[in-house]
Amino acid sequence: MTTLAWFPTFLHNAPLMGKGLARFNAELLKECHQLRDFDDAGRKWSAKNYLGGYTSYSSLDKLHRFSSTFGELERQLNRHAKSFAKKLEMDLGRGRLAMSDCWVNIMPRQTAHGLHLHPNSVLSGTYYVRTPRGCAGLKFEDPRLSRMMAAPPKRADCRVENQRHITCPAEAGSVILFESWLRHEVAANPTDAERISISFNYAWL
Repeated sequence: MTTLAWFPTFLHNAPLMGKGLARFNAELLKECHQLRDFDDAGRKWSAKNYLGGYTSYSSLDKLHRFSSTFGELERQLNRHAKSFAKKLEMDLGRGRLAMSDCWVNIMPRQTAHGLHLHPNSVLSGTYYVRTPRGCAGLKFEDPRLSRMMAAPPKRADCRVENQRHITCPAEAGSVILFESWLRHEVAANPTDAERISISFNYAWL
């Protein structure tokens, strides 16, 4: 008898770059805080929709076009997106993948990010700028979950590939890429330090 693994879901998780990461991350961290101080509209939106935290999602979501530091982040991420698309065996034809959105998320203690996906995009991801020890990772949901209407639960010790939810640890300096249809969330930050990340989307142009 043969067991086949069809329709797998892939994630890309790797360090952003080799040399110079600490210095680059320090510059990004500085700009993330400057953005929060500058972005009145983003803070107002966050007060209603991102309780306790700050995100530039609704106000400054093209940061790769806003500063040279985020422009360098885009150049670094482009390599990862290209590599991931190749692993996924995407046929882009005469088109290409290009960053369409890029925004900051600052999560103090107890700030959470509910379950969601990224419509109208091909690839999405997160780059971690600051991840205090014990902070929440990025939790992914099995995309078939809504169709498992009569399925029994999984055993507590089941293999990773059979679990309904997987949490990828948040590590400063690392990038996670996934296909945009994959639902994900971030649990409330249990630490006293800020969890800071930069989220982004890639479109097929």
